[in-house]
Amino acid sequence: MRINSIINFKVIKTFPRNNYPKNNLVSYDSFSFKGLENDKQSDRIIFNKGVKPMDTKGYELNLTTEELRKRTHKDFLATKKMLDVDSVEYNSLDEGDKKALYHLLKAALIIEKINYQLDSIHNLPFKKYLEEEIERGNENAKLTKILFDAQKGIFAIDRESNRISLAKNHKEMKGKGLYPEDLSIEEFHNILIKMLSDNKKDDVEKILNQRSIVQRCGDILTSTDYVDYFKDDFMKVADELIEASKYSTNSDFNEYLILQAKAFREADPMLDAYADEKWATLQDTPLEFTITRESYQDEMTETVFENEELKKLLDKYNIVPTSKDFLGGRVGIVNKKGTEAILKVKEFLPLMAENMPHKDEYVQNISPDSDSKQTMIDADLLALLGNVGEFRAGITLAENLPNDDKLSIKVLNAGRRNVYHRQIRMATSDDAKEKIQKRLNVMLNPELHKYYNDEADHWFTIGHENGHSLGPNSNTEGLGKYKSIIEENKADMVSLAMLDVLTDAGLYTEDERKQIIVTYATDNILVSKPTMSQAHRVRSVMQTYYFIKEGAISISKDGILDVDIDKMVPTAKKMLNEIIEIQMKNDFETGEKYVLDNFVWTDEMQKSADNIKQVSKTLNGRVESPLADYLLSR
Repeated sequence: MRINSIINFKVIKTFPRNNYPKNNLVSYDSFSFKGLENDKQSDRIIFNKGVKPMDTKGYELNLTTEELRKRTHKDFLATKKMLDVDSVEYNSLDEGDKKALYHLLKAALIIEKINYQLDSIHNLPFKKYLEEEIERGNENAKLTKILFDAQKGIFAIDRESNRISLAKNHKEMKGKGLYPEDLSIEEFHNILIKMLSDNKKDDVEKILNQRSIVQRCGDILTSTDYVDYFKDDFMKVADELIEASKYSTNSDFNEYLILQAKAFREADPMLDAYADEKWATLQDTPLEFTITRESYQDEMTETVFENEELKKLLDKYNIVPTSKDFLGGRVGIVNKKGTEAILKVKEFLPLMAENMPHKDEYVQNISPDSDSKQTMIDADLLALLGNVGEFRAGITLAENLPNDDKLSIKVLNAGRRNVYHRQIRMATSDDAKEKIQKRLNVMLNPELHKYYNDEADHWFTIGHENGHSLGPNSNTEGLGKYKSIIEENKADMVSLAMLDVLTDAGLYTEDERKQIIVTYATDNILVSKPTMSQAHRVRSVMQTYYFIKEGAISISKDGILDVDIDKMVPTAKKMLNEIIEIQMKNDFETGEKYVLDNFVWTDEMQKSADNIKQVSKTLNGRVESPLADYLLSR
């Protein structure tokens, strides 16, 4: 995977957290979509008996008027536009599928509301505060709301690695909305050690799984499965999925929707596994709908590997901590022509598996001697909601799911499914092409410009996503906070290391091979040194530094990138081999040393970054969803 909705909602129900008053509950009775924002009937609040309104006191806007105007200007806030109201893709659908899309959008919208709370306990009250301020005519609140909707929350890191908080005196916590806000890492570790010493093994195991919301209970911690914690909302999601299944024209797709609805009505992770198992087989369906579950943003759970005493106790009790999931909803229409092009790579997956380092020393999802458990589609998007739609420095181009920690992989040995985001990757306008050329002019050797092809980034991404299905598919949790960085690094190196094999096999021409190499190296140059929490961007710096050390690329003192095309694939093979060995070893200290040894930001990288910033002002972005807005407002 690589990395706002303008569809706004209400119908919110927050649950008491230990740092909030016990009666701090609120519910809204209906959605409020764009186009209905002035409809007071649709915006009305109904308070349940004994329930008090959400407290919006104590919030203040953090950014100055000048900063807000800059960050919301089109030069600084990029826009990705999803399918338009008059799109041929939508108008060509069967009437039943059109009706199904409406219910899928409503389901994804509720998922987004849940994810706001997973991201931060402050997101929903701050959103309501912004709405109240906007009603009072506060212009800065209007501008702040644009950023809030774009990054889907109060907190974000922008393209230049600046941490952004839209609310004054609030900062992002490592535990996000998944742990008590006042829980420090030290206290977290000490509580777990005490609980294990008191034979509370089962409780600790539940706290450290990917589905739990953690709360205080006296001097210990307790946890609740998120399906139970957000029960009312998940029941509504389930209802919408069932409604969609009544109209959708594809029986396999409907079977998946029914299985996923069942999983949202009962807190049983095996029910999700059965739904994932079916979802991963979907290939020839008109519609695309995915509940995305990714754990990149949880910075608390993985810290347990850094405490030696705690780690020994976890090993003693055979507890494997798993970073917690954030939720998203992707709604789209399958693009058949794009899917046919992507599917061409499927016949080459066994060949790629055969060429993986140490292939006989681990189990991988793709077997060289059997059918590949891998489906893949190209999707025209109506909406990206929740975690998958957060535009924070970047936004997801494609995803390979389910991840290795999911039971459909670990228990059922099911397959995976790749979904590629057409509207996110497309840059076909003259203005977009001009911006690309300006960037190339200030940072890439002019002799290599002929090899840069924006479409080659899509080809590379296809290799990257399939790379997640290759290599060890389990027992890498011990890498802790470095697990995701190393996994993303592996996927990139698979894509690059296999180029010669795939070119010889006929998938790519020699010119396309060169285009992928040069485009990859160019796009890996960032405009700032990232923070360690940005797994996708940390791996880019690691690769650039590693390839410089190996002489495959160089950056001049003026910040100009040069690429030795002949050295790129051998270097990728070498790095891939090292990465696989680290994953097999599954040792925190080994993973940490590898990441830190290669996460080096050089003066030349900084000069190249400065060059790019002279011609590209973009700090963040947002998604516009005109067709989704239209359907939901009818």
